[in-house]
Amino acid sequence: MGIIGFIVVGLIAGFIARAVVPGKDHMGIIATIILGIVGSFIGGFLGSLIQDGPAELTAAGIIGSIIGAIIALLIWRKVGGRSRV
Repeated sequence: MGIIGFIVVGLIAGFIARAVVPGKDHMGIIATIILGIVGSFIGGFLGSLIQDGPAELTAAGIIGSIIGAIIALLIWRKVGGRSRV
């Protein structure tokens, strides 16, 4: 997959993940793309574990990217991605 493909899939996956997970996230378009790209690698890693293959860090398809982006967003929130007053 080329860099343009990563950006497009990252944007779509990041946008859907932010829409599915409730709460307010103050992210711009670049952060949303990065969220989707990170989610793609998380989804690919989880997919390789489920399919009894070697645990490789590879890119996933759109569904795996969305699932991985949701997981990445939840981890980001838990670790302290937003400040609490």
